[in-house]
Amino acid sequence: MDLFEKLKHRAGPLGRYAKQGEGYYFFPKLEGELDAHMTFRGKKRLVWSLNNYLGLANHPEVRQVDAEAAKDWGLAYPMGARMMSGNTSQHEELEEKLAKFVGKQSSILLNYGYQGIMSTIAALVDRHDVIVYDSECHACIIDGLMMHQGKRFVYQHNNMESLEKRLQQAELLLKKQKETFGYDGCVLVITEGVFGMSGVQGNLKAIVELKKKYEFRILVDDAHGFGAMGATGAGAAEAQGVQKEIDIYFSTFAKAMASIGAFAAADEAVIEFLRYNTRSQIFAKALPMPLVVGAIKRLELLQTRPELRQKLWHIVGLLQNGLRERGFNLGNTTSPVTPVILSGTVEQSTNLVLDLRENYDIFCSVVVYPVVPKDVILLRLIPTAIHSEADVAHTLNAFTDVKDKLSRGEYDQNTFATF
Repeated sequence: MDLFEKLKHRAGPLGRYAKQGEGYYFFPKLEGELDAHMTFRGKKRLVWSLNNYLGLANHPEVRQVDAEAAKDWGLAYPMGARMMSGNTSQHEELEEKLAKFVGKQSSILLNYGYQGIMSTIAALVDRHDVIVYDSECHACIIDGLMMHQGKRFVYQHNNMESLEKRLQQAELLLKKQKETFGYDGCVLVITEGVFGMSGVQGNLKAIVELKKKYEFRILVDDAHGFGAMGATGAGAAEAQGVQKEIDIYFSTFAKAMASIGAFAAADEAVIEFLRYNTRSQIFAKALPMPLVVGAIKRLELLQTRPELRQKLWHIVGLLQNGLRERGFNLGNTTSPVTPVILSGTVEQSTNLVLDLRENYDIFCSVVVYPVVPKDVILLRLIPTAIHSEADVAHTLNAFTDVKDKLSRGEYDQNTFATF
């Protein structure tokens, strides 16, 4: 059978709705200035879908630095991979500042968060090593695990009893491997600082405590924690008081930093190893200078403008407390990520979202099966420092209305509006 012919019959659980929903439910276009209110299909909407936690995406100082850097350097400089011809003092400056901020000896810049975590995992472990990871880890981590040729064990989400059993399995496997083949193997535990769908923090403190009983290193992907969590914004591990005990700290610039790029931070020897063994960096063009200069500015604001983080958490409190007071299920979130969990079908979710967007002018992300269980509708809201108290009040009233409509069956008719 021809490959392309086969693809026609393999659309997937969401792809089968592409003709009805593309451009509205899938691949929507938010236009205008990056703000709490943007234009969708010609009309202003209140947007809760951007991971712009601190509001840096359209901050005037950031915009100015971005524009000046693009004018001064262009997007091509530096040319080539950093190992060969693409290294600069600015790249090194950003790495030094990031490492210092998260309390590590050194750091390495990576071009993208998704690609960065995959390539970091691939570089750290070989086929003799074992990876133990949380069942709710992001798709980028799962894809990184698929590159691992050795054994991997998954533990139940944030369940330390399950993790301990997996660590025991890993120990037995490595012991047998050593006795049988003479190969030394190691254990790497991977989790997240903040899980992006649920808003739940990884139980980093308890994982670190297990180091007293088992030999392993821990890699934390803190994409949603960096900049938003902790006393200084250094992330979920700082918030839990175990930043020093995290062996490899990873984050992307795509959330609180509102840019492109990522970094990994650890002991100097570990980062030196990654510099010479992370294939996606060795064989890829260096991060363009405007992104590096812009990231330096964003990091400066993140560190020197605590009022941005204070405003973020003010809005988080108003939104999450207000929703809970009105009887909404937000799961166990302890972060800005705000999941509103409702019961309903995929078809009901489309009518609910249509109502929110067209009649209440609210744009938020909807998550349905297979990302969440069947008959679950998850509306994911991301409060930011640029939202207002009025935005929260409007949203609370709108969500109360649509919840009532859902319970009365008003979203049962039709399967999809066609656009």
